Amino acid sequence: MAAADTTFNQHRNLLFTLAYEILGSVHDAEDVVQESWLAWSSVEADRIEHPKAYLVRIAVRQALARSRRLRAAREDYVGPWLPEPLLTEADPTEADPAEAVSRAEELTFGLLVVLETLSPLERAAFVLREGFGYEHAEIARVLERSPAAARQLIHRAREHVQARRPRFPADPDLARQAAERFLAATLGGHLGDLMDVLAPDVTLWTDGGGAVRAALRPVSGAAKVARLLAKLGPRYGHLRTRWLPGSQPTALLTAEDELLAVLVLDLDAVTARARHIYGIVNPEKLTHLSSATSCR
Repeated sequence: MAAADTTFNQHRNLLFTLAYEILGSVHDAEDVVQESWLAWSSVEADRIEHPKAYLVRIAVRQALARSRRLRAAREDYVGPWLPEPLLTEADPTEADPAEAVSRAEELTFGLLVVLETLSPLERAAFVLREGFGYEHAEIARVLERSPAAARQLIHRAREHVQARRPRFPADPDLARQAAERFLAATLGGHLGDLMDVLAPDVTLWTDGGGAVRAALRPVSGAAKVARLLAKLGPRYGHLRTRWLPGSQPTALLTAEDELLAVLVLDLDAVTARARHIYGIVNPEKLTHLSSATSCR
């Protein structure tokens, strides 16, 4: 049993990341990991020839089953549903370096939003291929589909994502500078400054989940978004801002050490103007971040 524990723990982070990128929910990804452990503990692990492949199959199938249930439940969600933001860092002591890299290069938040528009199978196939580099034959085995069917799933998902994939400056420093200009304009409530940092086709999503007041529909167009931000931004001028590292600008907004919101920006690669703005204010989606950041 000790050997089975060790094997599972070696791949725990991989299983969590897979589940999170398929589901977009930290809580549900943690449940998938627990369900995977229960399934793993019920087999004779020493007889499993390829434990990592076996565990990946278990986790992906558990995530797919959960995904289908969640999609039905989210039909009653109040306002736009956004993925839960996740603060992850590669662990240099990770037994499997490839798994550490996979966490360090996780899918961006904006891409996770796009993946919400895929079918569960398309999303799982895309994550396995683009996020973790699995070959088509391996994906077919995990999804219990023929290789031809797996290729078709990946092809459809890739085409869909490429048509909608958010773009942002590759240089993290440029992205950070643009994001800071955006936040300063928002908190200052200056309409002219906001128009300078917003792309003409910008869209703003705010996820309050019915627990916190937020827009119930996405707001599109620079003029509409600028007017809304100019009205609301100054109310939050007292908040402290902490920018997280990474190529996609992400800010934690806090007051008296309480995390109140997470702001994520997708920036145009040419103009560095904001094309997509995501504001997560649902307290349930901030709980795990609050505990993680309070220790730093």
